[in-house]
Amino acid sequence: MESSLDAQEPIPRVQYRVKHADGTWRWHEGSITPVFADDGSLRYFVGVSRDITEQKQAEDDIEYLSFHDALTGLYNRRFYEEELRRLDVERNLRVTLLMIDVNGLKLTNDAFGHAAGDELLKAVAKVLQATCRADDIAARIGGDEFAVLLSKTDEEETLRLTLRIREAMSSETVAGLPLSVSSGWATKTDPLTDIDDVFKEAEDHMYREKVSDRREYRHQTIELIVQTLYAKSPEEREHSERVSQLCRDIGSAMGLSQSEIDQLTMAGELHDVGKIVIDNDILDKKDPLLDSEWEQIKRHSNMGYSILSAVNDYGPLAESVLAHHERWDGSGYPHGLQGEKIPIQARIIGIADAYDAMVSDRPYRKGKRHEDAVMEIRRCAGSQFDPAVVEVFVEMMQGKEAAASELSELTDQNTEVSLELQKNSREQK
Repeated sequence: MESSLDAQEPIPRVQYRVKHADGTWRWHEGSITPVFADDGSLRYFVGVSRDITEQKQAEDDIEYLSFHDALTGLYNRRFYEEELRRLDVERNLRVTLLMIDVNGLKLTNDAFGHAAGDELLKAVAKVLQATCRADDIAARIGGDEFAVLLSKTDEEETLRLTLRIREAMSSETVAGLPLSVSSGWATKTDPLTDIDDVFKEAEDHMYREKVSDRREYRHQTIELIVQTLYAKSPEEREHSERVSQLCRDIGSAMGLSQSEIDQLTMAGELHDVGKIVIDNDILDKKDPLLDSEWEQIKRHSNMGYSILSAVNDYGPLAESVLAHHERWDGSGYPHGLQGEKIPIQARIIGIADAYDAMVSDRPYRKGKRHEDAVMEIRRCAGSQFDPAVVEVFVEMMQGKEAAASELSELTDQNTEVSLELQKNSREQK
């Protein structure tokens, strides 16, 4: 009688690559299981093979992401810290830590969106990959912070590498801005020095440099933001210039100091800088805005504040830009401030902005007459506008009207005299 078969545990599985008929290489996993008879004799083997290409790719992806930054492709902080400990041995001295911080990431995110911020980080990573040496370890260790580990490298070599990085950065742009980074480094030369102290020293040098770099770069960024806004909406340039001049005139009529007037004039010019984040389709829309579109428009005060508050010199302007759509009765936005809780500069900008908006042609309507706009400003005193500022504004406008009328009469008189002289001259001839 034939004995029954007894399948034993398979031998260890083997992974291998197979070239398929279509020319592609795919991963397979094979196993062979021996089958024995009751008397223990080997009868045959059962072989099984299955395609594990997708599984293999998933495993590789997991392994890659465990040591790499998903956005930039550089090593991540985990790998950086492991390599730092591995290199921190005497045979690798001198070990240099180069710290790099990206300037203007938050400002770029606020003004141009997080997609532009991501492009900024990827561009910095690309430069590091292109400029660092094969044995250098470049990693993204924080939101806007990068580090490069350099073994057996002295300060002269580090300086050359830093200059190469800076030069390469300056030739790359994102959203029209050149890449800008601050850097600092420190070198471990004594085996007894704690590597954490070297890291702290490099970081301190980087932050000291960042203080000096940041101001100039952020000024450049805001200038670019303003020019970008004007390029996509030329009407905004003209509107901002008119509002700025009106603010200057109102400030002078109110007896503000020259420094206050200068600050007010600048705030008037930048009051709509936050519109850089609003789509042109909404800014130029001729039909009434949908509720969702109106909410987009209302964001510009907050965005203007975020952009300007990033630069210390513009900090005082930021509060006025944030509040220039607040109303005297507390029904404005974004925070519903009331009365004198609204900064005086914002109260002035609100009147200048409203007046210019009324007398200017818009895609959806013709502008009002000057007289009607002034009357509307006066009507809204105590509800939308500060009554005291409205009074100054109306008197100022009336004075301008009187001066314009006198000039017109004088011009007419001069014209009459000129015509009379021409007539007399012809008669004498």
